[in-house]
Amino acid sequence: MSRARRPAPSIRQRLVVQLVVVAALLSGLLYLSVRTVADAAVETTQDSILGAATTTIAEEIRGGEDGIEVDIPYTAFSMLGAIGQDRVFYRVMVGDETITGYDDLPPPDGAAATLEPRYYTRSFRDVELRIAAVSRTVLVDGRAVETVILVGQTRQGQAAIVATMANRAAALGLGFFVVATLLSIVTAGTVLRPVNRLAEAVGRRGPQDLRPIHRDVPRELAPFVTALNGFITRLGGALSRTETFIAEAAHHIRTPLATVRAQAEIALRQTDDDATRAALRSVVRAVDGSARSAGQLLDHATVVYRTDQRTDERLDLGALTRDIARTFEPTADLREIAIALDVPDTPVSVTGDRLLLESALRNLIDNAIKYGAPDTQVEISLTTADGAARICVLDRGRGLSGAKALTGRFQRGENVGDIVGSGLGLTIVQEVAHAQGGTFDIVNREGGGACAILQFPLS
Repeated sequence: MSRARRPAPSIRQRLVVQLVVVAALLSGLLYLSVRTVADAAVETTQDSILGAATTTIAEEIRGGEDGIEVDIPYTAFSMLGAIGQDRVFYRVMVGDETITGYDDLPPPDGAAATLEPRYYTRSFRDVELRIAAVSRTVLVDGRAVETVILVGQTRQGQAAIVATMANRAAALGLGFFVVATLLSIVTAGTVLRPVNRLAEAVGRRGPQDLRPIHRDVPRELAPFVTALNGFITRLGGALSRTETFIAEAAHHIRTPLATVRAQAEIALRQTDDDATRAALRSVVRAVDGSARSAGQLLDHATVVYRTDQRTDERLDLGALTRDIARTFEPTADLREIAIALDVPDTPVSVTGDRLLLESALRNLIDNAIKYGAPDTQVEISLTTADGAARICVLDRGRGLSGAKALTGRFQRGENVGDIVGSGLGLTIVQEVAHAQGGTFDIVNREGGGACAILQFPLS
């Protein structure tokens, strides 16, 4: 059991999806970049303020004969309070002894810097602190004593600033993504515009226009145009060979068959032997069948070929019907069948290929005469209604048997086995009607016989 192949997505869809995916990745990278930079910038700014406050406290430490004097200035804490509603912790140490502040505020790993504050992050009383540490040496009773000043601050203010910046970065990334998506759609249309224009240029060509394509296209489409021109050249050559083959086949098949038939008829007139005459009649009958089959096959091949290579022109369907009906009068007289023609004198204009219309009418009238009973008439009428020209061909023959299959190739009725035929006549009529935008139907006629109805749109 074969699976139905899913249609491949269009190039435009693939291109838009790829560009949108790239835009999404770039938007995500933009968000992460802005957030990372904002986080680093806010942390650097807060560290600078925290370091400045720590340095300010360190500068106010004095040493004397009686010990160390610590005067914590108000400006130090006012600087830290300007950032937000964070809590501040401090500690002043001499050696391992805490002079003032929180004695459990964690010191840095290793020695504190003496010139620039040292920054580190610790967990303190269930909160995360950013701590700055500065070391300063003071003289106490003529002796150098090293003091360490620690100032820590919670990070809620920094987190709030970073969250605000992150929201702005997200909005910026989303805006970038929306703009990039719109640009992706426009870009996909712009990129594929040369392909669409090339398709329109090829689609506007008629069935006989097999000229090479000479059009300025992007460099990437040049191989495609070259391959298409090569295909058009090969197609033109194949169609030319097909037309030549049909013409040559018609000549090389019909001429020998006509010669054989003529020789058989001459021999039939010259012999008196009944067995020989019966054999010659069989030969004539077989030649007639072969000639008819060969002619129908060639006519069908011509119709198939002309379907894609039509030469449409404005035609008077009434005059065409009269001319073809006259060509069948000798054949009808031989079978003692009269042709009753009802065609209006005013022109009935249709647009179509003359060869195809002639082939369809010839097959309809030929079938009516061939299957019609002697001493009857074939009625051919042409009427117009509802914007269509309607040709009706009626006979008083055997009627239809297996009517649903009669328009198929090599299909014949069950009641005409004794009459020479190929089973292609109605197939040709059906294909001509389809090629010219018309319809064809054949039904049994009341009282016996068949009614074939062929319609074409008026021009």
